[in-house]
Amino acid sequence: MNEHDDDHGHSVAAWTAVTILIVASAIMSAAVLWPNVWLFIGGAVLAVVGGVAGKVLSMAGYGAAQRDRDEAPSIR
Repeated sequence: MNEHDDDHGHSVAAWTAVTILIVASAIMSAAVLWPNVWLFIGGAVLAVVGGVAGKVLSMAGYGAAQRDRDEAPSIR
């Protein structure tokens, strides 16, 4: 087993961004099923908001720990 425990996406920033992006993709999918340009544009704007929210939360300290990114991977 690998002793190095990766922490991929286990942060408030990641969960917030993913949740917003899932809702945005559902809205855009609904806009394809029921042809509605404004609904699709609203979903696309929400997708951009989700990406920005994830980045802002990450920069505010709610992202993955910095130590995980600074460590060099060890090969055993």
